[in-house]
Amino acid sequence: MSDPLIQFIRQWYGTDDYIPLHAPTFGRADRDYVLDAIDSTFVSSVGEYVSRFEKQLAACTGAGRAVAMVNGTAALQVALRLVGSQAGSEVITQPLTFIATANAIAHTGAKPVFLDVDRRTLGLSPEALESFLNEHAERRDDGAYNKTTNRRIAAVVPMHTFGHPCRIEEICRIAEAWGIAVVEDAAESLGSTSGGKYCGTFGLLGIYSFNGNKTITCGAGGAIVTNDDALADRAKHLTTTAKVPHRWEYVHDEIGYNFRMPNLNAAMACAQLEKLESYIADKRLLAEAYAEFFSKIDGVSFVTEPAGCRSNYWLNTVIFPDSARRDAFLKRTNDAGIMTRPAWKLMNELAMYRDCQCGPLEQAEWLEQRIVNIPSSPRADSAT
Repeated sequence: MSDPLIQFIRQWYGTDDYIPLHAPTFGRADRDYVLDAIDSTFVSSVGEYVSRFEKQLAACTGAGRAVAMVNGTAALQVALRLVGSQAGSEVITQPLTFIATANAIAHTGAKPVFLDVDRRTLGLSPEALESFLNEHAERRDDGAYNKTTNRRIAAVVPMHTFGHPCRIEEICRIAEAWGIAVVEDAAESLGSTSGGKYCGTFGLLGIYSFNGNKTITCGAGGAIVTNDDALADRAKHLTTTAKVPHRWEYVHDEIGYNFRMPNLNAAMACAQLEKLESYIADKRLLAEAYAEFFSKIDGVSFVTEPAGCRSNYWLNTVIFPDSARRDAFLKRTNDAGIMTRPAWKLMNELAMYRDCQCGPLEQAEWLEQRIVNIPSSPRADSAT
């Protein structure tokens, strides 16, 4: 199976060179905007492109506000702080995720709790969430508490895995019934929608990443989106070292972060965001071609967008019948200069998170042994 796939991928990208998993694609506007930012001499966190990108991102996603930051991890850390994640609290999330999700929780001083995912969406399971809360949680005057650990549950963080929307509406309904804030980790799902609404805009806050391997990139970058003006203002204040605005004085009124996106990065982000739909269109064409290819391969399934959703297909994903066949595929493709990767090691299996509370993780453990991501970059002509 690997040889025809290798041939297919090389024909799609038109090269016999090494093919990465997800490479950035740049056009003329990327260079022009960055050079314009350089010429302005405003290259750090003050500059017109920062505000411009925030407005563009809010308009693109339908969010009321966007606050640009240095990366997605920082955005998630700040979003969690905004909803009260701190030492002595905990945050519910999924174990099948990139390390940044768990690390952002830990950076606030909170403890992650890992619950199972859906096999179909790869994201947090509403059934697992509801079952855990019914068994382990109770309502108190100041919020929901975990009866087992006696910690306040500050937030639920579902992640839209590989760009596929999770069952976010159901998750939000369950969390709302318990008085728990939803902070969406939409780092991988910019442009993906559920029921016509953009991932990242269902919860109280959502975050995106613009790392070099994301659908659009500015080298390093992230953002918070929200419909709550007060939260957006506080996010901007905290990420600008909590400096009280003044023409010349330096007064800081709390412990903040130097997390604002530099103008240089924002210039590229503006250019990239203008091409988001063309990138997604090309990636969706590739996904259709992959789906057709793998429909003829016994025992291997290609992950398609959930019903009622539009996925950006950030990373195209196939599921093998067992780990042995997966591992053979990984070796064969990587030996041939085609970058493929397995799923992340589950968070609860990492040394620093092994003591965290978990629910039953049957689906996450099943998927971890079988998932492979395959090349998913948009082609260069989609950047023009």
